[in-house]
Amino acid sequence: MQQQRFRSTVLWVLACALAVCAAAAQAQQLKLRILGTTDLHVSLLAYDYYQDQVADEYGLARTATLIEAARSEVPNTLLFDNGDLLQGNPLGDYVARVQPLQPGQVHPAYKVMNALGYDAANIGNHEFNYGLPFLRRAIAGAAFPYVSANVIEDAGPMLGEPAFKPYVMLQRSFVDEAGNGQVMKIGVIGFVPPQFMQWDRSSLSGKVAARDIPATARALVPKMRAEGSDVVVVLAHSGFEFGQTVFFAENTVARLAEVPGVDAIVFGHSHGEFPGRFFNRHAKVDLERGTINGVPAVMAGFWGSHLGVIDLVLDKSAAGWKVGDARGALRPVFDRSTRQAVAADPMVAELVRAEHEGTLASMRAKVAQTLAPIYSYFAQVADDPSVQLVSRAQMAYGKKALAGTPHAALPLLSAAAPFKTGGSAGAANYTDMPAGPLAVRNVADLYVYPNTVDIVKSSGAQVRQWLEMSATAFNRIDPAGAPEQELINSAFPSFNLDTPDGVRYRIDVTQPARYDRSGKLVAPDARRIARLLYDGKPIDEAAMFAVVTNNYRASGGGNFPGLDGSTVVLHAPDENRAALLQYLQAVERVEPTADGNWSIVPVPGVKLRFTSSASAALHLARHPQIRFVAERGDGLAQYELVP
Repeated sequence: MQQQRFRSTVLWVLACALAVCAAAAQAQQLKLRILGTTDLHVSLLAYDYYQDQVADEYGLARTATLIEAARSEVPNTLLFDNGDLLQGNPLGDYVARVQPLQPGQVHPAYKVMNALGYDAANIGNHEFNYGLPFLRRAIAGAAFPYVSANVIEDAGPMLGEPAFKPYVMLQRSFVDEAGNGQVMKIGVIGFVPPQFMQWDRSSLSGKVAARDIPATARALVPKMRAEGSDVVVVLAHSGFEFGQTVFFAENTVARLAEVPGVDAIVFGHSHGEFPGRFFNRHAKVDLERGTINGVPAVMAGFWGSHLGVIDLVLDKSAAGWKVGDARGALRPVFDRSTRQAVAADPMVAELVRAEHEGTLASMRAKVAQTLAPIYSYFAQVADDPSVQLVSRAQMAYGKKALAGTPHAALPLLSAAAPFKTGGSAGAANYTDMPAGPLAVRNVADLYVYPNTVDIVKSSGAQVRQWLEMSATAFNRIDPAGAPEQELINSAFPSFNLDTPDGVRYRIDVTQPARYDRSGKLVAPDARRIARLLYDGKPIDEAAMFAVVTNNYRASGGGNFPGLDGSTVVLHAPDENRAALLQYLQAVERVEPTADGNWSIVPVPGVKLRFTSSASAALHLARHPQIRFVAERGDGLAQYELVP
């Protein structure tokens, strides 16, 4: 009996000891959820200002519903934004240009984000589009800190000083798995592509400068650790790179994941989705866990299409907190399989009601009349009226701007490119205007960026290389290959497919691309541009031309050979959209036609296939050179060029 009692006592003591040990172990573990948005581009509401209708597939109002749901599931959360917030749709233009934000006013983006309780945010490259004064005035209204580690002052003795806070140390109280309070320091650091200095050179030169992203991270992350960061979160407004990364690279996330001390990465800029199947080619990517080199990471699409969710399990030891298990995942606002959207949070609409209504009134104002539909469904494969309309407007603006200058006698060309051509934004991302009144919103639909007009001086030889770079937009077609081949290079942005008016030419896609997307000469003997004519004759490669374009292209955007800002002969004060608006108001009635100044050379025996919206089929009667093939079932369809 006594022995049995002794055994019971021992078992009870052991059980208690185990319980105490389990509790102690549990107390040393904490779960932290990091939520991230990126590339919102002022899409605060689920609204398409160009089509003037509610949008199902994006909008921070819908993402807000996901944010609240994700918070309700766990006790410890942080919420970050990764930049490209303040520019990108008519609401952003309204606040920056139509009814400019005044000192002391709160930008509508921050009305929403303050209410949602963001913890910190990063500066994206498009934040600089409206100039530094607007950027500083806008972010002053944020009730949370902004970070940007690789932007420095460039003003006399201030050279090298941080232009913004490089990083912040957030002190937060969390609850561990045993229910005990834990105070932690979360270090948050931000980065932006150094190319922002190139893209907005005219308004930033001499004011700020850029540093390399990975080099800055390697210098500062150890410092953050030394200052007591328990967790380091990187907000990288930078995409994912494949292969080697050059110094001052635009996309650097794979390298950032290799920096010791980085615990989580929220990235963006390239409008992709990570984890996602596009990234399965990288050896260090684990799509199931949502990690890069073992570091959890998310890229939450764009315009509020997704919410990034990183879940960290933190273990505490004598050395401090350390990440154990970690996963990254995305939550979409729109289910592509069921075609169902998450409900929008009504709070957002209430907070930005005044700015939304002001934007609508501005966008609905009539400016002209179009006698035929205007659409961009075929702008990547044939000369297109929507692009040519912009080009004509630029040409008219350029003639007036150069009048009386030493460059007035130069032959004038105008380079424009298609912007809305499907891509990652899907079947809704095309211009489609019926015949009838044209409003301001249609102008913004034809030219979606707040670029300003620049005119560059280029030789005939430089114009040829300009066109060769544009022709990188097409895949190489093998005449002896498959009978159906894909024509469009989906990795090449359509906004880099410049098709200058004033010259005539054809594109031979059986030739390899002379340049790669980065502007590197990869096939010196290749010549895709055939029969390049000016005024009906082969272009004189020694002759000089004035080419109307935009500040992005003129200053090196898109990596076009010979375009680095040094050849600009006129920096205009007006946006390209303003030039288009002035042109439409002057002509009043528009006949949208294309003059066919460029085309693809047919490849005998090969059908040149491409994808566009299924709605494009409604306009095929106007395009005898294009044939419908089949619908894909996602709002898109396949077409082919007719020889």
